[in-house]
Amino acid sequence: MSTQLFNEGATQERAENARLSNIIGAIAVGDLVKSTLGPKGMDKILQSASGRGDDVVVTNDGATILKSIPLDNAAAKVLVNISKVQDDEVGDGTTSVCVLAAEILRQAEQLLDQRIHPQTIIDGFRLATRSARDALEAAAVSHADDAAQWREDLLSIARTTLSSKVLAADKHMFAEMCVDAVLRLQGSTNLDRIQIIKKAGGKVSDSFLSDGFILAKKVGVNQPRAITGARVLVANTPMDTDKVKVFGAKIKVSDPAQLAEIERAEREKMRTKVAKIAALGINVFVNRQLIYNWPDQLFADAGIMAIEHADFDGVERLALVTGGEIASTFDAPELIKLGACDTVEEIIVGEDRMVKFSGVGGGRACTIVLRGGTTQMLDEAERSIHDALAVLSQTVSEPRIVYGGGCAEMLMSRAVDDSAKTVPGKRAIAMEAFARALRQMPTILADNAGLDSADLVARLRAAHYEGKSTAGLDLFQGDVIDVAGKVTESFKLKRQVLLSAAEAAEMILRVDDIIRCAPRQRRN
Repeated sequence: MSTQLFNEGATQERAENARLSNIIGAIAVGDLVKSTLGPKGMDKILQSASGRGDDVVVTNDGATILKSIPLDNAAAKVLVNISKVQDDEVGDGTTSVCVLAAEILRQAEQLLDQRIHPQTIIDGFRLATRSARDALEAAAVSHADDAAQWREDLLSIARTTLSSKVLAADKHMFAEMCVDAVLRLQGSTNLDRIQIIKKAGGKVSDSFLSDGFILAKKVGVNQPRAITGARVLVANTPMDTDKVKVFGAKIKVSDPAQLAEIERAEREKMRTKVAKIAALGINVFVNRQLIYNWPDQLFADAGIMAIEHADFDGVERLALVTGGEIASTFDAPELIKLGACDTVEEIIVGEDRMVKFSGVGGGRACTIVLRGGTTQMLDEAERSIHDALAVLSQTVSEPRIVYGGGCAEMLMSRAVDDSAKTVPGKRAIAMEAFARALRQMPTILADNAGLDSADLVARLRAAHYEGKSTAGLDLFQGDVIDVAGKVTESFKLKRQVLLSAAEAAEMILRVDDIIRCAPRQRRN
């Protein structure tokens, strides 16, 4: 006798079917993004359903690709989530973590075909992860005590991160820019002090780093264009005079003189408000809302530089870097905290006027102005710069480094292989499979560069077994070289990729049942 357990329309996949469905979905996601991996990786075009030109995104950033595509497979969504976590935690390695998780699951699928129990595979993978992590920590080095070498390490990490991005042609210039910006933070990982402004026009190499904070707004009419020793008030307050501020209010007048009286009262009210602001002793006023002509003229008469309609993100960041707080009312001057900076001046970037705040917040703030021919180019350049800044800021807090070009993966693979020889039972087979998955990373790098991956990876493996622990791939010359000082990556990034990929693969392998709810019935 059969009993219906679920509502009509609900589906259930069990055991092998469920496991196979999950593994195939995860491998499909890995295969989708793996062609973007490495310095020779390709880009993807993402277009919305509307098909409008504004909605086109050109990128090779794993997190951007995965969060932009709709997925139905549950395991595929797990890989999307680990990519997002990698982006939030470290900033880069979003493609690597997905590809490694997919390769681990590919190896696990072959073990399942050999009738090895998932829990045995998971135990072996855990032992392999521990061996790989220990090998990675043993290989990591830190030059934080040597300032010159430390800066060179940071530059090398920035170049490695940018070499797989759209800015690869100018990676030396942008690496210098990113390192200078991060070192200004003096060990902080808060990137809010680094402003990125995108201005279409010119070419990418016209981009520049400016000390201080740049606000993409104009100064009011007849107001000072440059101020030294600025005292800055950052506000979010209405500065308009032509409407009554009571919702739904109506005023009936029988004489034009009465209307003039109302207008005069409003103007006096605004004059009083501007007088309160001026009495704070400021000479720069930045408001998130509009400033109408009458208060604009009053600020000009008072010799105050007024900037209107600054976006909220810019207002918050400006308050942070100048040391002030955003004010909305001005009746209690003692509670208002003003910001300060050395100079405020109007500058021209491309064809647009902007306002530059120099000498702010102990010299920590800076602005990167990006130039480029298209909005898609600028958006991808911003993502690339953000990745580099995030990795560098994390490296400053965790100064250990490892070497890239497949070096770290081959090092971990060898350690796992060596450990597997001492482990009895089927767990050793799972560990060997994990080592093969790690070796797939340099294989994919070589394939994406159009090189003979079988030959290169075999030579790289032989070099590591000969004791050359800093051997890696040169994907531009198609050779195995000593990558020490040439291809450098953050230790924290590599460790996070390894741990996240292993955890995601373990989670997917544990599943033996997929239950899908019945779709909600639409009435009528």
